[in-house]
Amino acid sequence: MLTLPIKKQWFNMILKGVKKEEYRDIKPYYTSRFSKLFGISKHTLLYYDGQNYNVDFENSCAYIKFRNGYSKNSPSFIATVSISIGEGNPEWGAEPNKKYYVLKILGIEEAKENG
Repeated sequence: MLTLPIKKQWFNMILKGVKKEEYRDIKPYYTSRFSKLFGISKHTLLYYDGQNYNVDFENSCAYIKFRNGYSKNSPSFIATVSISIGEGNPEWGAEPNKKYYVLKILGIEEAKENG
């Protein structure tokens, strides 16, 4: 299972059901991890037609552990997520007009106060 650190503000908003997505930069680090986690080839995950990202993995879901900090004892939760590429919501931490890996939170499976 992939573990991703997340700031307290976003962590709490997701647990309360307010924030429905988490964003990660489109970089080789995340491309490698997400392609393995979701069982999607790197080429498919990163296919770019010159203007728009074309993605064909709407039905791909995985579990990700989000942790508020880097310590193994930090609060955490496990969420079922799907992935896409697109622009995020600036109210949820995304920069306007920037493409991200968008992790849509489909459900919280388990939350722990301490890791």
